Amino acid sequence: MTRYELEDRLLHGGDYNPDQWLDHPEILEKDLELMKKSKSNTFSIGMFAWSQLEPSEGHFEFEWLDKIMDDIYAIGGNVLLATPSGARPAWMSKKYPEVLRTNDKREKMLHGGRHNHCFSSPVYREKIAIINRKLVERYGNHPALFMWHISNEYSGECHCNYCQANFREWLENKYGSLKSLNDAWWGPFWSHAYSDWSEIESPSQIGETMVHGHNLDWKRFVTHQTIDFYKHEIKDLRQMTPNIPITTNFMADTHDLIPFQSLDYGKFSEYVDVISWDCYPAWHNDWETTADLASKVGFINDQYRSMKQQPFLIMESTPSGVNWHEVNKMKRPGMHLLSSMQFIAHGSDSNLYFQWRKSRGSSEKFHGAVVDHDNSEENRVFQDVAQVGEALEKIKEIKGSYKKAKVAILYDWENNWALNDAQGFSNASKRYPQTLQEHYRYFWDHDIAVEVVTSEADLSKYDLVLAPMMYLIREDVMERFKKYVFEGGILVSTYITGYVNENDLTYLGGWPKQLQEIFGVAVKETDTLYPKNRNHIFFNDEKYEVKDYCTVMELGSAKAIGTYESDFYAETPAVTKNHFGKGQAYFIGARTSVDFLEAIYSGIAQEANLTNPWVVRGDKEVSVQSRDFAEKSYHFVMNFSETTKEIQVSDASIDLITNTEKEQHLQLRPYEVLLLKLNKNN
Repeated sequence: MTRYELEDRLLHGGDYNPDQWLDHPEILEKDLELMKKSKSNTFSIGMFAWSQLEPSEGHFEFEWLDKIMDDIYAIGGNVLLATPSGARPAWMSKKYPEVLRTNDKREKMLHGGRHNHCFSSPVYREKIAIINRKLVERYGNHPALFMWHISNEYSGECHCNYCQANFREWLENKYGSLKSLNDAWWGPFWSHAYSDWSEIESPSQIGETMVHGHNLDWKRFVTHQTIDFYKHEIKDLRQMTPNIPITTNFMADTHDLIPFQSLDYGKFSEYVDVISWDCYPAWHNDWETTADLASKVGFINDQYRSMKQQPFLIMESTPSGVNWHEVNKMKRPGMHLLSSMQFIAHGSDSNLYFQWRKSRGSSEKFHGAVVDHDNSEENRVFQDVAQVGEALEKIKEIKGSYKKAKVAILYDWENNWALNDAQGFSNASKRYPQTLQEHYRYFWDHDIAVEVVTSEADLSKYDLVLAPMMYLIREDVMERFKKYVFEGGILVSTYITGYVNENDLTYLGGWPKQLQEIFGVAVKETDTLYPKNRNHIFFNDEKYEVKDYCTVMELGSAKAIGTYESDFYAETPAVTKNHFGKGQAYFIGARTSVDFLEAIYSGIAQEANLTNPWVVRGDKEVSVQSRDFAEKSYHFVMNFSETTKEIQVSDASIDLITNTEKEQHLQLRPYEVLLLKLNKNN
């Protein structure tokens, strides 16, 4: 077993940058004292330390890192040792400008920032291979080495000549011939057929942007090239330390915490041993409730847990505020423990921070940290962190447990790319990831576990699968949908589904036959509404508001269970249900508010017997999430509101945080969290 598997503690600590403080030994000494007092045990080191590790070409200085590794081991800590490829030293940019990125306007970038490097550059690959090998040779057997942390938040793209050549090679390997590529990209459009591979360039605002198959393949290539660089980085690490797990930190996008848009993490996840990611919710914002935001955090945590069907790691979070939101508001008292426990509740085995100590200068000097500029353990934030560290020690027995789910939501990166590129519908209201969050919300509100999976997932383990807005859907996915429903599954899909294939070419002859069989309808049109336009649907003797999109469809074998109120499609089907084989398929033809989703999913959940049997009487602002071993269940009860809440559960239990017995009637203060242990054989 690896050290990671043998570690019985939940991980607590974060990104540590001692390389910024080498001229301040008293600070480094103080760090060790505060690490123990905050009950921190795991630290990521070195992701931006290249200029300290190799201050000039070929001259390496590891002595400072030797001491840091030894000191952290001496206090019982773990080191996630990072490769430093996220930011290169200035000497490299000056001597080898090819390592810098070229933007889509074909302009070479200057030295600066981070992630400003070309994944194709032979020099950059050579230099990162050298320093990574030095790291593994020196620290591969160090007792503090716990995991390899590869680079930092891979992102971005390069359009240099190396990348153009690699893109063409990737295309040639994929299509085999220019005839196949021209067919896939619909080459005759605007006379865009190619007669030689050398004619193909990456999409550019000063060149080609209107060939959707071209744009889609470029995004696929960027993911491929990023993964290829990652595989180059880990080659020697994997060979020389096969028992040390490898990860790289994934991200979310926008204040809605939607899946990161630029890379297909579904594909990337195949190459990491443990999923880790960086989570920065804008708690206490002024545009949504605390529960609204908490449900979004739940969605993306469930996605990262589902990728490898195992616990994941929170690699970065903040104990207070950040420095890059539009407004950087501090966490209110109680929120740090609550938000930290939410990570664990959804399947994380860690809560790690960016950053351990605030930088003294530059852009991150005001980003939240465990240790502030006052260097004190007496301030509120440090005390909050120590409280979390103490709680994680008390609940460590849950490490390695998993969440069981009978509901799956499909998220498809390629579908999102293609839909965003589509010049139709409404650019402002497509909102594919946010729509999935809205469908997820019913299950979060009702404490029903969910997995967020890709189109390649095995669907047979789920009783209910939600696949909204599958604009791009491959033939093989439709066939797997057919098999899933025919064998007894329940499938839900929506408007803007079934338009294009994997090349972003429209399906001919009407809505795809497989979808017509599954859903028992034929989609004829999709009406896009202006922002102020509204319609309504009638469903179960109630009227619900409709906005943005209305599907006009004809019934086949399906039954209309909801109809439109007005417009030229008044009284026609808006929501349908179809029996297919042993299963059922629902089609929601219009975008509605959450009240309709609550109504339809409550019926589907009842029909499929999807409940949380432990929760007798819940509350939509109190989230109950569970993790399980064979003989024990652990229920996290979390009040994401600013008022006292009460819920009723089926069994008495023990709160692991306070070591007190809790009866079936639970009362929670604002932001309070309970972790309740229940032996299944009781």
